[in-house]
Amino acid sequence: MILYPAIDLKDGQCVRLLHGEMDKATVFGDDPAAQAAKFEAAGCEWVHLVDLNGAFAGEPVNAAAVEAILARIKVPAQLGGGIRDMATIERWLDKGLSRVILGTVAVENPDLVREAAKAFPGKVAVGIDARNGRVATKGWAEETDVMVTDLAKSFEDAGVAAIIYTDIMRDGAMTGPNIEATEALARAVEIPVIASGGVSSLPDLIALRDTGVIAGAISGRAIYDGALDLTEALAALRT
Repeated sequence: MILYPAIDLKDGQCVRLLHGEMDKATVFGDDPAAQAAKFEAAGCEWVHLVDLNGAFAGEPVNAAAVEAILARIKVPAQLGGGIRDMATIERWLDKGLSRVILGTVAVENPDLVREAAKAFPGKVAVGIDARNGRVATKGWAEETDVMVTDLAKSFEDAGVAAIIYTDIMRDGAMTGPNIEATEALARAVEIPVIASGGVSSLPDLIALRDTGVIAGAISGRAIYDGALDLTEALAALRT
C-alpha cells in the first residue's frame, strides 16, 4: 500500500481544512515546494496535491505553487481541484504531473473522464468525495443524490488509474478513516482505491493495509501535526 503525503494549497500556502470548510483552514507552511522536497527526502513514492481554491473556482488557481513543486521533486505527483476540461488536463500532464484527479466532472461530465482516461492511460484518477454515502462536488460545497459505489462502478470499464475516496466528515478531523466504507468500495470495484480523510496514525495505516484490498492512503494533517511519523510509516508499509 502506498502512502501519499498531502499538500493542500490555498492562496499559495500549505493548509489543512476541517471537514472541507475553507474558513477552517490551518496554515502549515508558505513554501509548498520545500514541503514536497521534505516528503521526497523522507522516501515517499508519490505526493498528493490539492488546489483548494481551484476546486471552488472550477479552474486552476494555485498553478504557480504546483509548478514550483513539480520543478523541485522527481517523485510522481497527482493533483486534484479545478480540473474540469481536456485542455487543463493536457496542460498539467505536459507540465510534468503524473496523474490528474477528476472529481466534480466525474459527476457532471463523465464522458470527459472516459475521453481523458483513453487519451492518457494511467494518468487519470477519479476523486469521489462523500458525505453520508452520497457524492459531494464543487469543493464539497454541493451534495448530490449520487451514491459512491454507483459512481465508481460507472467507470469500471473506462480505464481510470485509481479512485480516491474521501469521507468528508473524517477529513482533517484526526478521527481515523472510514475503513469499513473504503474497504466495501474497494471490494465492489476492480479499480484501485486510495483512502483519504481521517488517516491520523500508524494503526490507521496498518488497518487500511490489512484489508488487503486498499491500494493507497492519503494523509496530511497527521503528518504536519507529528501524530504520524512519516519515516516510521513508510518503513512499516514496506514490511
